[in-house]
Amino acid sequence: MADGALKRHLAWTALLRVFKPGTPGVGRRLAAIPRMIKATFKREYDGGARLAMIAVAGAYIVSPIDAVPELFLLILGVVDDVAVAGYFAGALMDELERFLEWEKRRESVIPGHVVG
Repeated sequence: MADGALKRHLAWTALLRVFKPGTPGVGRRLAAIPRMIKATFKREYDGGARLAMIAVAGAYIVSPIDAVPELFLLILGVVDDVAVAGYFAGALMDELERFLEWEKRRESVIPGHVVG
């Protein structure tokens, strides 16, 4: 990303960026999930709130509550699933790209204290 700045993008555009040359591939991103979760729980990585939102979207997709709109509003019920699934996939891919960039920058940092 430009000048090491981590920019947030719309989840839908994040899905398209996965296939852009020069960005981490899907396999590399998915392999980073356990490291990202571990770094978040250790409070080294600041993705807690974003990961919580992604988890809520994932829970909505698989929850039985999600079946209610399908029963009454057939097409609208499916449309909401597609929208939430698109957000889930895009936000996850975007967050994984952000995490991989954070990991790359972190490798160049020498642990210690700043003396001023």
